[in-house]
Amino acid sequence: MMDGKLRISRRTVTMAAALVGVVSLAIGAHAALNKRSLDAAKAIATEQNSDAATKASRVALVIGNGHYPDASAPLAQPINDARGLTAALRGKGFDVDVVEDATKDDMARAIGRLKAKIKPDTVVMLFFGGFGVQVGRESYMIPVDAAIWKEADVRRDGVSIESVLDAMKEQGAKAKLVVVDASRRNPYERRFRSFSHGLAPISAPENALILTSTMPGKVADDSKGQHSVLMAELLNNLAAQPGAETAFNKTRVTITRASEGEQVPSVSSSLLEDIRIGG
Repeated sequence: MMDGKLRISRRTVTMAAALVGVVSLAIGAHAALNKRSLDAAKAIATEQNSDAATKASRVALVIGNGHYPDASAPLAQPINDARGLTAALRGKGFDVDVVEDATKDDMARAIGRLKAKIKPDTVVMLFFGGFGVQVGRESYMIPVDAAIWKEADVRRDGVSIESVLDAMKEQGAKAKLVVVDASRRNPYERRFRSFSHGLAPISAPENALILTSTMPGKVADDSKGQHSVLMAELLNNLAAQPGAETAFNKTRVTITRASEGEQVPSVSSSLLEDIRIGG
């Protein structure tokens, strides 16, 4: 009798142990499946965050102004230059805000959008093509709706390049890149009692790189091509060079040599190291 009970007990224990083992295996498999799913979700989220961070780390504001009521004819190249540079920068992972024939309000709103995107690790680029005027040793980008009859009007209606650089600095941008192709003989000069050709020297704040189409106080005539001389060469070098400072300097050297010194772009740098702008 006792033997029967013992056999039953052993069989019961064995079956229970087997059942526990099966349940344990099922729980383990379920946990492993959940862990793999969680790891996969984390990997996807990390990749997405990394992609977003890469895009957010490069932002640009590109402005091309061509249709000025006071000019004798529209400027075709600034619009083409803005579109060409926008395509090149987007190909390198920049988040680009492009504005064509911008009024002062358009420019103010665009600068506001740019400031909102800047974080401490952000590389920021500003491009302006159109008419530029220097007043009081400060350089101004001219909107298409500017009503300029005297130098004081430039301060009222223009947008200071230095003020945009200050905004980048205040937002804590990692690096500040500026390209200004605005050293054209502007239609307002004849209205001033005294005037200065071209742009004033633009001082590079900490960790900044600035390229202008000519040296301070000089003007450059537009070429016959689709793009300005500066932009045509810059686009070539942005495609060929991984670093911004290298691309800017090669642009300066090539244009200076090709023009036999008639057009000498200016490069001002306070970068601690060259900024990689490739994707």
